[in-house]
Amino acid sequence: MKMTKIVRSTANTFAPFCLIFGLYVVVHGHLSPGGGFQGGAVMATGAALLLVAHSYQDIISLIRQNTMKLCETIGLLMFITAGLSALTTGGAFLRNWMAHNGGAFATPVAFGANPGVLASAGLIPILNIAVGIEVLGGLTVILLYMLSGVKEQEL
Repeated sequence: MKMTKIVRSTANTFAPFCLIFGLYVVVHGHLSPGGGFQGGAVMATGAALLLVAHSYQDIISLIRQNTMKLCETIGLLMFITAGLSALTTGGAFLRNWMAHNGGAFATPVAFGANPGVLASAGLIPILNIAVGIEVLGGLTVILLYMLSGVKEQEL
């Protein structure tokens, strides 16, 4: 069942903001409260807004289950690859080798007020991005499966 035009317009307006804010939470997860799971859940909230405001038939052309399953797979493969990358340097699985070997991701964070240096945590931001993609795909697939079981109501 479609919602009113006001609800659909509001959902269409706020869904991109949910995606952008979720991406912000994912990327800044090592500097502030948040991270991959929280940001992925916020991004999935944008998909949930669209799912609630539009009919199932309208939304499956915009948000496909196969695409969200692919997001889930990509996030999982990114996480495993990041974890295994430490083994190539002689460290343990998920060792933060990027923060210890120098380079672009090893900028030390200054004491005091944090200026928000994104490249300061080595492997952690990459893991946050992987988890964010995984959670976005997983929660959206769950929502799509739940919505697919709801039949259109006859008025």
